[in-house]
Amino acid sequence: MKAYLKRVRISPKKANLVACLIRGKNATEALDILKFTPKRAAGILHKLLKSAIANAEHNSKQDKDKLVVKEVVVTQGPTYKRSIPISRGRVHPILKRTSHIRLSVETTSPATPEKTETSAKTETTAKKETTTKKKAPTKKATTKKTTKDKTDKSNTK
Repeated sequence: MKAYLKRVRISPKKANLVACLIRGKNATEALDILKFTPKRAAGILHKLLKSAIANAEHNSKQDKDKLVVKEVVVTQGPTYKRSIPISRGRVHPILKRTSHIRLSVETTSPATPEKTETSAKTETTAKKETTTKKKAPTKKATTKKTTKDKTDKSNTK
């Protein structure tokens, strides 16, 4: 299930910093992370994640404990342009940036087994064995430039 938040008055950079904390996490774990993150974007994303969880529970009858944050996309919205007057009749621009945030959650499938550290190690050793069996490339002969050649080039300029 998805939840959208458009034209929220926070910079996309600042919102994306907090969004990186919850990507790929369990939904309840992500709620806890956002609850204790001391950033303004954390409150916004906490509310949006609760909305996505509620959408999944109500519309698709999914279990809250099995939900995982699939993606959090923060894009730039319209920028409000303001100005502040300075000396000699000039103005400095102030850009008030906004964001569009899209958050989607999905259920974890029990059919896909998680890789343990030992199985990951055996896979990497198997890959190493296959790469070591390959024939090493032959070295090509390269000519070295002597310092005499370099000085000749500098004198011609």
